[in-house]
Amino acid sequence: MRAMRVTVTGATGLIGRALVPALRTRGAEITVLTRDPDRARETLDAVAGTAVEAVAWDPLSGPAPSEALGGRDAVLNLAGEPIAQRWSASAKRAIHDSRVVGTRNLVAGLRATGESQTDGRPRTLISSSAIGYYGPHGEEPLDEDTPPGADFLARLCVAWELEASRASELGLRVVLLRTGVVLDADGGALGKMLAVFRLGLGGPVAGGHQYVSWIHVEDLVAMMLTALERESWSGPVNGTAPEPVPNRVLSKTLGRVLDRPAMLPVPALALRLLYGEMAEVVTTGARVVPAKPLVLGYEFRHPELEEALRSALTPA
Repeated sequence: MRAMRVTVTGATGLIGRALVPALRTRGAEITVLTRDPDRARETLDAVAGTAVEAVAWDPLSGPAPSEALGGRDAVLNLAGEPIAQRWSASAKRAIHDSRVVGTRNLVAGLRATGESQTDGRPRTLISSSAIGYYGPHGEEPLDEDTPPGADFLARLCVAWELEASRASELGLRVVLLRTGVVLDADGGALGKMLAVFRLGLGGPVAGGHQYVSWIHVEDLVAMMLTALERESWSGPVNGTAPEPVPNRVLSKTLGRVLDRPAMLPVPALALRLLYGEMAEVVTTGARVVPAKPLVLGYEFRHPELEEALRSALTPA
């Protein structure tokens, strides 16, 4: 049986750096689409332990190159500017275009691949989205059938998913992975929290009542690998653990894992001063549950928050 051949965008990001070694362990042949092939090769060779093929592509400049798509079994689309930054007008435009225009150009490359390549298009597209799709909902549990919200991040996710879904018109099975807060000590929300909590200065944010829908990075990668292999996975899928928790529980649990106090509250005003509009994502939250993965039989490696935090903070 020949090795699976996959193409990955956003491979040098937090999730990509965990996904590429997992794909390599399974014997996959990996091509990454990147603005900077030399940097990508250097970064990914270090985490994967072996060379990957890197092909130059600027997602905003035009269709993805057919030579990086033809003959592949699947494409994993992880590219996008960081959400966790102050949302100036230019930042919001970059966040939007990196996802919406970038995904549109990726699908355009897939369309051209079928027209120009004798070995054909990939059969599967797994495209990142985010639980921001739902907008703020308080304590209401949200599954994949919940309609979208109306704020900036929700509108972004709707447009992002629409562009990815157009690949289904080309005969691809499309999986839209709505990712929650990823627990990984090397980056993301947890990486930002660690320095403060290790100093004993951490605590609940904006009262701590808002829900945090989290997932261990190993489970997120395992979901992607499962989605690659199982035809039953399609459409929107919530990439979150089964038990979202209020922010105050997350803060208390992280403090316990680090053996540090976690009593100092972070007022909403401080976050608004730091992040502006983006602070609403942190101060409101959403209680998102992975209904579809559970129905499809996915077994979580890290379903409990305390164990997941201990695992994420344990060096590999």
